[in-house]
Amino acid sequence: MSDVMKIYLTEDAPAAHWGSADVTFTAGQANIHLQGGDQLRQVQQAARKLRGQGINEVALEGALWDLHTQWAFAQGFATAKQIGKIAWTGDDAVKKVLDDRRDSAAFARQLINETPENLAPVTLANQAAQWLTKVGGDKVSYRIIEGEALLEEKWIGIHSVGRGSERPPALLELDYNPLGEDAPVSAALVGKGITFDSGGYSIKGSEGMLGMKCDMGGAATVTAALGLAIKSGLNKRIKLFLCCAENLISGRAYKLGDILTYKNGVSVEVVNTDAEGRLVLADGLQAACETGAPLVIDAATLTGAAVMAVGTSYNAIFSPSRELINRTQEKASAVAEQVWPLPLEPWHKEMCPSAYADTANSRPVKGGGAGGASNAAGFLWRFVSDDTQWLHMDLASAFADTANGLWAAGATTHGVLTIAELLQD
Repeated sequence: MSDVMKIYLTEDAPAAHWGSADVTFTAGQANIHLQGGDQLRQVQQAARKLRGQGINEVALEGALWDLHTQWAFAQGFATAKQIGKIAWTGDDAVKKVLDDRRDSAAFARQLINETPENLAPVTLANQAAQWLTKVGGDKVSYRIIEGEALLEEKWIGIHSVGRGSERPPALLELDYNPLGEDAPVSAALVGKGITFDSGGYSIKGSEGMLGMKCDMGGAATVTAALGLAIKSGLNKRIKLFLCCAENLISGRAYKLGDILTYKNGVSVEVVNTDAEGRLVLADGLQAACETGAPLVIDAATLTGAAVMAVGTSYNAIFSPSRELINRTQEKASAVAEQVWPLPLEPWHKEMCPSAYADTANSRPVKGGGAGGASNAAGFLWRFVSDDTQWLHMDLASAFADTANGLWAAGATTHGVLTIAELLQD
């Protein structure tokens, strides 16, 4: 008998002696009993239960498994310590898609779950660049701008947020170009790469700071999405910008009341040093728009307000373009991920007023006040070119602080597939 547990899906009810159990066992196998409603959620929950019983290696068997159910199982089966071994079922094409997803998600999980001591800003930039070079080969080129060199190129936001740390901030500029030197850029990706967020002088409490190694989840998400798209045969030129910094307190740290004047001339009063993500993304968005890309996508663990609005099973999305919002929802649905649009209107740009600058980086109230996620998106909009289609993804579902019925504690990688699909479009 094989030592690997075989897992079957069944639409049959469990035998009476199992009561209402959704997972039952017979010799050498487990049966996941599908019911009405969201069957992908049921499969993911069943995978969590099986993993919680100490099962580390499984083989998916039977006719009811498809691409979506197998990936839902994989997401529930992964933990921060080990993604687990899964033998897929189906034809070679399905298995390749699942292998590519697993490899890309494993890279993102490793980055997000890494200790902040081991993942300095320059380390994050280097690891992302090296992995994408491994995936894309000689079609990938990059440079890393770090420390005082950021000021020379007027990337004021990344430098200001990261200058309080002994380890320098950095901007990764990466070019995936399978088409030749003069090819136009089809899309640009921007990721928030705050490798640890203490809150700065607007310091977080311990309970809010504990999980802040995840604050580079946006950088990991867009990197993994680009890698997955390349593995899937992407034949477009894409640029990637990771805005990497540690938000720490020291005699060099940026302060409340500081005014930052960005490359595009917008001046920003700092009223909350814990609203640092938008300050670094402002640089990344300007760099992305300078490429002339018609589509710019940024991803960030940006606001607690997004979590309050959509919970932890959805990522919040924002765009001035209704067409892009609809397309993002369609792409997310096609890969069984969850996104939900929140309001973004031109007046959201004015929702963080300042008496001293063009805008403040937040409102001087807890959590940024009412509509905080939309106000943050409105702030970012100031740094996007008028002729650019822009999508902002606030990653409410990128990280689980504690284990729950769907996810182990740590990175979820939710959002990677949606962005990869948008790149392929």
